[in-house]
Amino acid sequence: MDFAAIARTAIKVVAQPAEFFRGMPKKGGFVEPLVFMAAVAVLSGLLQALQGLLHLNMAGSAAAGLAAVVLIPILTVAFGFVGAAVMFLIWKLLGSREDYETAYRCVAYLSVLGPVATVLGVIPYLGPAASMAILTYYLVAASVEAHRIESKKAWTVFGAFGALLIVLSLAGQRSARRENGIPGRPEDMKRQVEEMQKQLEAISKQGKR
Repeated sequence: MDFAAIARTAIKVVAQPAEFFRGMPKKGGFVEPLVFMAAVAVLSGLLQALQGLLHLNMAGSAAAGLAAVVLIPILTVAFGFVGAAVMFLIWKLLGSREDYETAYRCVAYLSVLGPVATVLGVIPYLGPAASMAILTYYLVAASVEAHRIESKKAWTVFGAFGALLIVLSLAGQRSARRENGIPGRPEDMKRQVEEMQKQLEAISKQGKR
């Protein structure tokens, strides 16, 4: 596994999505994109584990965070083929002439947004909503550049899809925060941030001993 090559690919997908998907090889087998997806999923798992240890997510459990390191890569790889099949059908309906392998490669490289979503997920409401908006932009880039779908059509379909996901995400977060007794008022969030800073300072002091 060439970690340097994976890192370069990840940076290019994030920084230049249109250019990446325009020049993305549409053939070459499933191994390379699968390995890329697995590596990115491991990073997402590690980030979730760190958030669990620092109590930065709603799960707030160190054990749950560590379990994510194992579960997220397995689930990502397993459901990657299913997700690619769904996207293959959507792209076909939009007029794509590409085959399943191209769809899988697009989905695999789009998985680089997983760690980004994990980091943004720390921010209540705004973070997940921003993740959905970013995903919409990258889906349009893959649709236009790799599948040669008209930009207006891609934005209409994926823009509506992204807006729906944002609404569902906000509603889901609100419900989850209520069920878990997580306050949402500004003063309560400020208190959470102060508590978080204390925890980080405590961890830093223990590390210096």
